[in-house]
Amino acid sequence: MHWPVVCENREGGGAAAGGRGGRSMPPPFRIAVLGAQGVGKTAIVQRFLHDDYSEAPAPATSRARRVHLSAAVLNGHVHDLQITDYPAITSFPGNSMQEWTDTCCRGIRSAHVYILVYDICCFDSFEYIKTMRQQILETRVLGTGDMPILVVGNKRDLQRGRVIPRHNMSDLVRKNWKCGYVECSAKFNWHVLLLFGEALRSVGCARCKHVHATIRFQRALRNERCALM
Repeated sequence: MHWPVVCENREGGGAAAGGRGGRSMPPPFRIAVLGAQGVGKTAIVQRFLHDDYSEAPAPATSRARRVHLSAAVLNGHVHDLQITDYPAITSFPGNSMQEWTDTCCRGIRSAHVYILVYDICCFDSFEYIKTMRQQILETRVLGTGDMPILVVGNKRDLQRGRVIPRHNMSDLVRKNWKCGYVECSAKFNWHVLLLFGEALRSVGCARCKHVHATIRFQRALRNERCALM
């Protein structure tokens, strides 16, 4: 499925309380990107925001979360995006106290959509997101199925080394987990824009259940702002 796509990287802090002509801006979409160490979370975010890719892995000792501010047009309305690239956390915080005690987890429980990234060549990285998804459902959904979660298989360029056949993974995630599923390659910029479109579309559908979400992104109109926190 294809739809019009354009991400405006914005300089400034978050969604404005008042827009042009005194109109209030829609609240920001908060996107949490989670996954095990080395699966390419940061590479995906950097490719999406800057169309840039680096072979250098993130330092294994890094425990800082990176908050990126950007924007998108969803169903004709401009929405600020807050994309948070989280380090490999040991577990999803079960309550607000745990969330704020561990500084690398702050803001994670208020995300509107979770992007769970695994390496298609690493079974352990899939087990990580499997556990993370279950913890999210247990602590945030409270018995409902309305929490948007998108599972992303990265490193599609290493297709020959994959550990689980694609159709098996897609069936599991889509039919059993009831989550969206996308495979991508941050290295070759394959399906990166698609996955963020799917993430925003899932949020749009959750907020406006009877409106088909049309998304437009536009890169590099302004400098994107990132904060290490």
